[in-house]
Amino acid sequence: MDTIGGRCVFTSEWDKFSKLTYEANYRDNRQISGDITDINATDIPAHDVLCAGFPCQPFSLAGVSKKNSLGRAHGFLDKAQGTLFFDVIRILKHHRPQAFLLENVKNLKSHDKGKTFEVIVGSLKELGYTVHTQIIDAQHFVPQHRQRIVLVGFIEDTGFDFKNLILPEKGIKKLSSILHPEDGTEQAEGHFTSGMNAVVNPKYILSEHLWQYLQDYAAKHKAKGNGFGCSVVGPNDISRTLSARYHKDGSEILISRGNEERPRRLTPRECARLMGYSDDFKIPVSDTQAYRQFGNSVAVPVFKEVARIMAPHISASMG
Repeated sequence: MDTIGGRCVFTSEWDKFSKLTYEANYRDNRQISGDITDINATDIPAHDVLCAGFPCQPFSLAGVSKKNSLGRAHGFLDKAQGTLFFDVIRILKHHRPQAFLLENVKNLKSHDKGKTFEVIVGSLKELGYTVHTQIIDAQHFVPQHRQRIVLVGFIEDTGFDFKNLILPEKGIKKLSSILHPEDGTEQAEGHFTSGMNAVVNPKYILSEHLWQYLQDYAAKHKAKGNGFGCSVVGPNDISRTLSARYHKDGSEILISRGNEERPRRLTPRECARLMGYSDDFKIPVSDTQAYRQFGNSVAVPVFKEVARIMAPHISASMG
């Protein structure tokens, strides 16, 4: 949103390690507010655009049984109560910003046989917003297969259309564009300004025990006809989705070091690049916390492009 003239006026984050990363990179003299469920909408500054992500937790459609028993009508807003999505709704209801930008996993649409998504879109429409949704794969911009659903809404029907997205061809970006070079090899796309020539610390190489365990685990599930197992990729490949559990064993994205060598994990810096962060993005936390944060992050170039096509539909007062 900064790239289209936006200025952040409020941030909520409850995790202390995520706060450290935010403060290290976005020093805007504002205190980061804590748990959004403890913050009154009246204490949030007026704003033009609300940006948020929220967990896809079960929406209890049975939670309105009391109103049903009383014979009173209820709407989508009542069904959303008790979830973090409801906090998005109560802030939108109070401030009535011109637009919102929400993100979630692709499976949000099919969760609970589509009932969850029905509640989400219905709640937003009840507030008077036009709602547009699109599933976008970050692979258009980064060497990672990562599908996420994007929800954009406007208080007025502005003619916004996801068809205006400009998405580069999938597969153009390879892992070589984000990996540290090893053994003195040249970087295929040396467009990073710092840290690109760093030798990978041996600590990221899998131990013999862990590597054997992952291979045995994969073989066991393959024999059962399951697709579970580790994924070993090289410079000319595209990775699976980076997840917040990456710190546990790195199994979804292991980097090949040759046929006779144990693979390694991505470094935190490589994870940052895989999510579209530039090399000047500071990582002030431990590897474990960094892996969790990047696995939970949005792919930056995807939302930069979404912001670009939103810009003409947002009032000039945003500047």
